[in-house]
Amino acid sequence: MKLSKISTKPPKGLVKADIKKETDKIAKRIAERQQLLYAEGKKAVLIIFQGMDASGKDGATRKVFKYCSPSGIVAHAFKKPTDLEFAHDFLWRAHKLAPSKGKMVIYNRSHYEDILIQRVHNWIDKDRIKTRIDAINAYERLLIEDNNTVILKFYMHISPERQLEKLQERIDDPTKNWKHNDGDWEERKHWDEYRACYEDAIKRCNTAPWIIAPVDSRWYRDYFIASKVLEALENLEITLPTIPKK
Repeated sequence: MKLSKISTKPPKGLVKADIKKETDKIAKRIAERQQLLYAEGKKAVLIIFQGMDASGKDGATRKVFKYCSPSGIVAHAFKKPTDLEFAHDFLWRAHKLAPSKGKMVIYNRSHYEDILIQRVHNWIDKDRIKTRIDAINAYERLLIEDNNTVILKFYMHISPERQLEKLQERIDDPTKNWKHNDGDWEERKHWDEYRACYEDAIKRCNTAPWIIAPVDSRWYRDYFIASKVLEALENLEITLPTIPKK
Protein backbone atom coordinates (compact mmCIF):
# COMPACT_ATOMS: atom_id res chain seq x y z
CA MET A 1 0.00 0.00 0.00
CA LYS A 2 1.47 3.31 -1.13
CA LEU A 3 -0.12 6.45 0.27
CA SER A 4 1.30 8.42 -2.63
CA LYS A 5 -1.06 6.52 -4.95
CA ILE A 6 -4.18 7.42 -2.91
CA SER A 7 -5.83 10.77 -3.59
CA THR A 8 -5.97 13.40 -0.85
CA LYS A 9 -8.76 15.27 -2.67
CA PRO A 10 -12.55 14.80 -2.85
CA PRO A 11 -14.10 12.96 -5.80
CA LYS A 12 -14.97 15.15 -8.76
CA GLY A 13 -18.53 16.31 -9.27
CA LEU A 14 -19.46 16.97 -5.64
CA VAL A 15 -21.14 20.22 -4.69
CA LYS A 16 -19.54 21.71 -1.58
CA ALA A 17 -22.72 23.32 -0.25
CA ASP A 18 -24.71 20.10 -0.63
CA ILE A 19 -22.03 18.02 1.06
CA LYS A 20 -21.84 20.43 4.01
CA LYS A 21 -25.61 20.18 4.51
CA GLU A 22 -25.43 16.40 4.39
CA THR A 23 -22.55 16.41 6.88
CA ASP A 24 -24.67 18.40 9.32
CA LYS A 25 -27.49 15.87 9.03
CA ILE A 26 -25.06 13.01 9.61
CA ALA A 27 -23.58 14.77 12.66
CA LYS A 28 -27.05 15.02 14.20
CA ARG A 29 -27.64 11.32 13.52
CA ILE A 30 -24.28 10.52 15.16
CA ALA A 31 -25.43 12.39 18.26
CA GLU A 32 -28.64 10.34 18.37
CA ARG A 33 -26.72 7.07 18.17
CA GLN A 34 -24.21 8.30 20.75
CA GLN A 35 -27.06 8.98 23.16
CA LEU A 36 -28.34 5.43 22.68
CA LEU A 37 -24.84 4.05 23.21
CA TYR A 38 -24.58 6.01 26.45
CA ALA A 39 -28.04 4.94 27.63
CA GLU A 40 -27.46 1.24 26.98
CA GLY A 41 -24.00 1.24 28.56
CA LYS A 42 -22.85 -2.06 27.07
CA LYS A 43 -20.51 -1.08 24.24
CA ALA A 44 -17.75 1.47 23.71
CA VAL A 45 -16.34 3.35 20.74
CA LEU A 46 -12.74 4.53 20.29
CA ILE A 47 -11.94 6.89 17.43
CA ILE A 48 -8.28 7.51 16.57
CA PHE A 49 -7.10 10.43 14.45
CA GLN A 50 -3.54 10.15 13.19
CA GLY A 51 -1.83 12.27 10.59
CA MET A 52 0.81 14.84 9.81
CA ASP A 53 0.68 18.28 11.43
CA ALA A 54 -2.15 20.47 10.07
CA SER A 55 -4.07 17.48 8.72
CA GLY A 56 -7.21 18.58 10.57
CA LYS A 57 -7.54 16.34 13.59
CA ASP A 58 -8.97 19.11 15.79
CA GLY A 59 -11.25 20.39 13.06
CA ALA A 60 -12.70 16.96 12.35
CA THR A 61 -13.37 16.45 16.05
CA ARG A 62 -15.28 19.74 16.26
CA LYS A 63 -17.33 19.26 13.11
CA VAL A 64 -18.22 15.57 13.29
CA PHE A 65 -19.13 15.40 16.97
CA LYS A 66 -20.52 18.91 17.50
CA TYR A 67 -24.00 17.69 18.46
CA CYS A 68 -22.89 14.92 20.81
CA SER A 69 -23.59 15.17 24.52
CA PRO A 70 -20.49 15.94 26.62
CA SER A 71 -21.69 13.39 29.16
CA GLY A 72 -20.96 10.51 26.80
CA ILE A 73 -18.00 11.62 24.71
CA VAL A 74 -14.52 12.93 25.48
CA ALA A 75 -11.48 13.85 23.37
CA HIS A 76 -7.87 13.42 24.47
CA ALA A 77 -4.92 15.15 22.76
CA PHE A 78 -1.69 13.16 22.94
CA LYS A 79 1.26 15.51 23.30
CA LYS A 80 4.85 14.93 24.39
CA PRO A 81 4.77 12.41 27.28
CA THR A 82 5.11 13.83 30.77
CA ASP A 83 7.82 12.60 33.15
CA LEU A 84 5.22 10.35 34.80
CA GLU A 85 4.19 8.89 31.44
CA PHE A 86 7.82 8.34 30.44
CA ALA A 87 8.27 6.37 33.66
CA HIS A 88 5.65 3.81 32.50
CA ASP A 89 5.37 1.56 29.47
CA PHE A 90 4.37 3.43 26.30
CA LEU A 91 0.78 2.15 26.35
CA TRP A 92 0.08 3.22 29.93
CA ARG A 93 -1.19 6.67 29.04
CA ALA A 94 -3.37 5.30 26.23
CA HIS A 95 -4.87 2.46 28.22
CA LYS A 96 -6.01 4.61 31.10
CA LEU A 97 -7.89 6.84 28.63
CA ALA A 98 -9.66 4.01 26.80
CA PRO A 99 -13.48 4.29 26.72
CA SER A 100 -15.60 2.60 29.34
CA LYS A 101 -18.82 0.93 28.22
CA GLY A 102 -21.35 3.48 27.02
CA LYS A 103 -18.71 6.06 26.11
CA MET A 104 -17.14 7.39 22.94
CA VAL A 105 -13.52 8.50 23.20
CA ILE A 106 -11.47 10.36 20.59
CA TYR A 107 -7.68 10.12 20.52
CA ASN A 108 -6.17 13.17 18.82
CA ARG A 109 -2.90 11.44 17.99
CA SER A 110 -2.42 8.31 20.04
CA HIS A 111 -0.20 5.41 21.05
CA TYR A 112 0.90 5.30 17.40
CA GLU A 113 3.17 8.27 18.04
CA ASP A 114 5.50 5.82 19.79
CA ILE A 115 6.16 3.93 16.55
CA LEU A 116 6.15 7.06 14.37
CA ILE A 117 8.07 10.02 15.76
CA GLN A 118 10.41 7.80 17.76
CA ARG A 119 11.07 5.71 14.69
CA VAL A 120 11.61 8.67 12.36
CA HIS A 121 14.21 10.11 14.73
CA ASN A 122 15.86 6.72 15.38
CA TRP A 123 15.12 6.84 19.11
CA ILE A 124 14.13 3.15 19.09
CA ASP A 125 15.60 0.20 17.18
CA LYS A 126 13.90 -2.41 14.99
CA ASP A 127 13.46 -4.89 17.84
CA ARG A 128 11.72 -2.26 19.99
CA ILE A 129 9.53 -1.30 17.04
CA LYS A 130 8.36 -4.90 16.60
CA THR A 131 7.73 -5.25 20.33
CA ARG A 132 5.61 -2.11 20.31
CA ILE A 133 3.67 -3.11 17.20
CA ASP A 134 2.86 -6.47 18.81
CA ALA A 135 1.77 -4.64 21.96
CA ILE A 136 -0.45 -2.26 20.01
CA ASN A 137 -2.18 -5.13 18.24
CA ALA A 138 -2.71 -6.90 21.56
CA TYR A 139 -4.01 -3.70 23.19
CA GLU A 140 -6.55 -3.10 20.45
CA ARG A 141 -7.59 -6.75 20.43
CA LEU A 142 -8.15 -6.56 24.18
CA LEU A 143 -10.42 -3.53 23.83
CA ILE A 144 -12.38 -5.15 21.01
CA GLU A 145 -12.79 -8.64 22.45
CA ASP A 146 -12.87 -7.97 26.18
CA ASN A 147 -14.68 -4.64 26.41
CA ASN A 148 -17.02 -4.59 23.40
CA THR A 149 -15.15 -1.66 21.89
CA VAL A 150 -15.47 -0.56 18.29
CA ILE A 151 -12.22 1.03 17.08
CA LEU A 152 -12.15 3.42 14.13
CA LYS A 153 -8.64 4.43 13.09
CA PHE A 154 -8.39 7.32 10.65
CA TYR A 155 -5.22 8.24 8.82
CA MET A 156 -5.69 11.92 7.92
CA HIS A 157 -4.32 11.83 4.39
CA ILE A 158 -3.02 15.29 3.49
CA SER A 159 -0.75 16.29 0.62
CA PRO A 160 2.56 18.05 1.33
CA GLU A 161 1.35 21.02 -0.72
CA ARG A 162 -1.81 21.43 1.34
CA GLN A 163 0.09 21.00 4.58
CA LEU A 164 2.44 23.80 3.54
CA GLU A 165 -0.56 26.08 2.92
CA LYS A 166 -2.06 25.31 6.34
CA LEU A 167 1.22 25.78 8.21
CA GLN A 168 1.84 29.11 6.47
CA GLU A 169 -1.72 30.17 7.28
CA ARG A 170 -0.87 29.84 10.96
CA ILE A 171 1.79 32.52 10.47
CA ASP A 172 -0.12 34.84 8.14
CA ASP A 173 -3.52 34.80 9.89
CA PRO A 174 -3.39 36.49 13.34
CA THR A 175 -6.42 34.50 14.49
CA LYS A 176 -4.45 31.29 13.91
CA ASN A 177 -1.07 32.39 15.26
CA TRP A 178 -1.74 30.41 18.42
CA LYS A 179 -1.52 27.20 16.38
CA HIS A 180 1.97 27.98 15.09
CA ASN A 181 4.78 25.77 16.30
CA ASP A 182 8.33 25.95 14.95
CA GLY A 183 8.62 22.22 15.58
CA ASP A 184 5.94 21.50 12.96
CA TRP A 185 8.21 22.97 10.29
CA GLU A 186 11.11 20.85 11.49
CA GLU A 187 9.01 17.68 11.38
CA ARG A 188 7.88 18.57 7.86
CA LYS A 189 11.48 18.05 6.72
CA HIS A 190 10.99 14.35 7.50
CA TRP A 191 7.88 13.99 5.32
CA ASP A 192 9.12 10.96 3.36
CA GLU A 193 10.26 9.15 6.51
CA TYR A 194 6.92 9.76 8.24
CA ARG A 195 5.00 8.53 5.23
CA ALA A 196 7.04 5.32 5.12
CA CYS A 197 6.45 4.75 8.84
CA TYR A 198 2.71 5.36 8.43
CA GLU A 199 2.56 2.88 5.57
CA ASP A 200 4.26 0.27 7.73
CA ALA A 201 1.97 0.98 10.70
CA ILE A 202 -1.11 0.72 8.48
CA LYS A 203 0.14 -2.61 7.17
CA ARG A 204 1.25 -4.19 10.45
CA CYS A 205 -1.14 -2.70 13.02
CA ASN A 206 -4.35 -4.07 11.58
CA THR A 207 -6.25 -5.66 14.47
CA ALA A 208 -8.66 -2.81 13.75
CA PRO A 209 -8.44 -1.76 10.08
CA TRP A 210 -7.31 1.70 9.08
CA ILE A 211 -9.50 4.15 7.18
CA ILE A 212 -7.64 6.48 4.80
CA ALA A 213 -9.43 9.85 4.96
CA PRO A 214 -8.72 12.40 2.18
CA VAL A 215 -8.39 15.72 4.02
CA ASP A 216 -7.09 18.34 1.58
CA SER A 217 -10.62 19.81 1.45
CA ARG A 218 -12.01 20.30 4.93
CA TRP A 219 -15.64 20.07 3.86
CA TYR A 220 -15.08 16.65 2.30
CA ARG A 221 -12.92 15.53 5.23
CA ASP A 222 -15.80 16.16 7.62
CA TYR A 223 -18.31 14.37 5.40
CA PHE A 224 -16.07 11.36 4.83
CA ILE A 225 -15.25 10.86 8.50
CA ALA A 226 -18.79 11.52 9.68
CA SER A 227 -20.14 8.97 7.21
CA LYS A 228 -17.73 6.29 8.43
CA VAL A 229 -18.52 7.00 12.08
CA LEU A 230 -22.27 6.88 11.50
CA GLU A 231 -21.96 3.64 9.52
CA ALA A 232 -20.11 2.02 12.43
CA LEU A 233 -22.65 3.26 14.98
CA GLU A 234 -25.61 2.09 12.92
CA ASN A 235 -24.05 -1.35 12.60
CA LEU A 236 -24.07 -1.67 16.39
CA GLU A 237 -27.04 -3.45 17.91
CA ILE A 238 -28.09 -1.01 20.61
CA THR A 239 -31.19 -1.45 22.75
CA LEU A 240 -32.63 1.42 24.74
CA PRO A 241 -33.18 0.22 28.33
CA THR A 242 -36.81 0.13 29.48
CA ILE A 243 -38.52 -0.52 32.79
CA PRO A 244 -39.77 -4.15 32.89
CA LYS A 245 -43.56 -4.45 32.87
CA LYS A 246 -45.11 -6.03 35.93
